[in-house]
Amino acid sequence: MSDGKNINDSKEERKKIIVERLIEQQKEARVVRKIVFITALLMFLLIAAIGGGGYYYVKSALKPVETESKKLINVNIPIGSSTAGIGKILEEKGVIRDARVFKYYVKFKNESGFMAGDYKMKPTMTMDEIILSLKTGKVMQDVALKITIPEGKQLSQIAGIIAEKTDQDQEEIFKQLNDKDFIKKMMENYPEVLSKDILNAKVKYPLEGYLFPATYPFYTEKPTVEEIVTVMLKKTKEVLGEYHGQMEEKQMSTHQLMTMASLIEEEATEKADRDKIASVFYNRMDIDMPLQTDPTVLYAHGKHKNRVLYEDLKIDDPYNTYKYVGMPPGPIANPGVMSIEAALAPEQTDDLYFLATSTGEVLFSKTLAEHNRKVEEHITNKK
Repeated sequence: MSDGKNINDSKEERKKIIVERLIEQQKEARVVRKIVFITALLMFLLIAAIGGGGYYYVKSALKPVETESKKLINVNIPIGSSTAGIGKILEEKGVIRDARVFKYYVKFKNESGFMAGDYKMKPTMTMDEIILSLKTGKVMQDVALKITIPEGKQLSQIAGIIAEKTDQDQEEIFKQLNDKDFIKKMMENYPEVLSKDILNAKVKYPLEGYLFPATYPFYTEKPTVEEIVTVMLKKTKEVLGEYHGQMEEKQMSTHQLMTMASLIEEEATEKADRDKIASVFYNRMDIDMPLQTDPTVLYAHGKHKNRVLYEDLKIDDPYNTYKYVGMPPGPIANPGVMSIEAALAPEQTDDLYFLATSTGEVLFSKTLAEHNRKVEEHITNKK
């Protein structure tokens, strides 16, 4: 009996040990869970504190530097300044609280197109008011000069407009517009607009077609040529930025787009269907048929005429689209938005010819015979 009792005692002791171990493991598990919970809670509180602090810091940095002030601060934004550079200038001048917050706020709002110039700002301005001022070039002073560049103007004509408005010499302005160092500087400042294509030896004037037609306000009576051209190229960049998707879809470079758009601009009348004119040009290019557009002949001759004569068509020049197939080496004028859009989205037609009548109407034809009949009816018989 004593042996049986000893066996039972051993079993009880083992059970007791096992139970004690289980209890101890449960205690350890509770301690571990408690430690994990406390650690997680502390981390959460730390992150929340950092996040909350960051949130309040950013919120504070977006507020005006002062709530009440009549002080005006002179701020100069140099040509070609980056967003980070502008933010640094504004912080140093006491217009904003934090340049980094300004930089990321501008990115968050997807703002761009800030204009160089001299500004008078207040420390009470909100971030959005500052951004609007920089985008519009609005300063706390009257506009001293406005320069209007109509659609379809050529570089030589634009030089004349600038000369007239700023009381400068037209030849000197035109010379600067074609100066190699000046062009290189503009290319460096606006690589999205001005590519190496404009340096092709066959291109007559590299900046031709790239100075966007618009009305430009200036706050000094005699802005420099560089200041004027910079504002124009910035406008071109803004406009073309809206069409990058279409350009990529058509696999069309900026230079190709501006060249085609300039042809459309020069051929179009107020009543013209630009998308149909574009269709004719593309249809001809698809079958290696010369574009045969008169404005390119006049551009090759470097003169303006109301009528192109047969003798004019004989000029051996890469811009002469009667002699050379495809588009000319570069734009022949500055196209507007309607011509740019037509170059990107031509109407789908089978037309190969068009004729502008004396009334401004443009007639389209699929065959030469049909075109000649319209010429006879609307041109020959009208003489």
